Amino acid sequence: MTDLETPVAAPRVPALRRAAPALLGYAAVRALGLLALAVWSGARGKSAYTLLTARWDSLWYTRVAELGYGYEVRLPNGDVHSNLAFFPLLPWLERLLHALTPLSYAGAGLTVGLLASLAAAWGIFAVADFVYGPRVGLCAVLLWAVLPVGIVQSMAYSESLFTALAAWSLYAVLTGRWLTAGVLAALAGLTRPVGLAVVAAVWTAGVISFVRDRSAGARDRSEKHAHGAREDGRAPEPPSAARARRAPRPTGAPHTAHAPHAARTTHAPGTAHPSGAPAWRRALGMLLAPVGAAAYVLWVGHRTGKGPLGYLDVQAGWRNGFDGGYAFARFVADKFTSFPSALAGAGLIAGVCLLLWLYVIGVRQRQPLSLLVYTGVVLALALCASSYFGSKPRLLMPAFPVLLPLARALARARTSRSVLITAGVAVTSAAYGAFWLNGSGPP
Repeated sequence: MTDLETPVAAPRVPALRRAAPALLGYAAVRALGLLALAVWSGARGKSAYTLLTARWDSLWYTRVAELGYGYEVRLPNGDVHSNLAFFPLLPWLERLLHALTPLSYAGAGLTVGLLASLAAAWGIFAVADFVYGPRVGLCAVLLWAVLPVGIVQSMAYSESLFTALAAWSLYAVLTGRWLTAGVLAALAGLTRPVGLAVVAAVWTAGVISFVRDRSAGARDRSEKHAHGAREDGRAPEPPSAARARRAPRPTGAPHTAHAPHAARTTHAPGTAHPSGAPAWRRALGMLLAPVGAAAYVLWVGHRTGKGPLGYLDVQAGWRNGFDGGYAFARFVADKFTSFPSALAGAGLIAGVCLLLWLYVIGVRQRQPLSLLVYTGVVLALALCASSYFGSKPRLLMPAFPVLLPLARALARARTSRSVLITAGVAVTSAAYGAFWLNGSGPP
């Protein structure tokens, strides 16, 4: 049984004061990264602002914000790069902020990215704090900040915006706020194609809650029929009370200083989730979750005249698709044709194995099922895409729950050791981010 399957009472949304240490630590790491980029870029005669706002995907987003959809580039090999491949929420926000402030479209995109990265850090803290406690939440946020490609979190890209929406939607699922979860999942679906991962998490949690309701209803009817009166002559014990009395204590939350909000609650079968959400709220949240992604995909199909599969044709123009990882495996295998590149191939294999190992640890540590489903879909979509192999570290960035086992280990270490490790990795990440953006960089 996972944490998700254990009825819990919904806590209050973590106050800003509770999340403040994590947010301050995150801001410090990102400020270090931006400072390193500014120094490195200045030494090379480049503009750090341009690197953050006016290259690669950020140019496509600002072009959508300024001119709308319809722009495409036809390459000599016949490929067609259409801006329909870019989901609309980030450019919508860029257009809105540009209209309300003196910021350019590029500046608006950078501002959205910076604010969204803070919202993402807060959402990651909220999820980790709920499951494992505030110390693990702090460590999870810092680990997300010091990712080797963490500089993308400060760019006019959509990764930070998507991660923020995904993290808060998952938190809403964990705490039984189904309408909020559905709305945020719909917005995530308007941000990136991997919004399907958030939809899958919401639907999995919703289906399990309805199955649990049905099982509880059957037990209630059975107990009511079998125990109409107790043998000692006392009044019958309500079935819900008997069920609560016999139920095991919640599992999967190993910390003791701050146990998750796991007080047992009961509910009338078929009417409310254990967190108190009525059945209609769960159903409506599930219906809302896929609306964003479905609406955009259908709109693209209508605009291209190719029906529901039109978006897949757009992605094919970028030579991007889903082949189960075959192309990526060939890409890695090709690295072993010479000695220098073989080191890169070995590193890629080690990185993928590390991700899968951390995911398995998350399963063994009984992470909530919604987190496991979300992480699994993000990993599958990123690792099994058939193109843009250099983008995979960036595409994996929203899979923050995979960091929770590392965060738990870091949280158990002595504070001085944790600070030393985090600071060292932060410096390395800042240097790598500056080197990366001044070289090949995204996408």
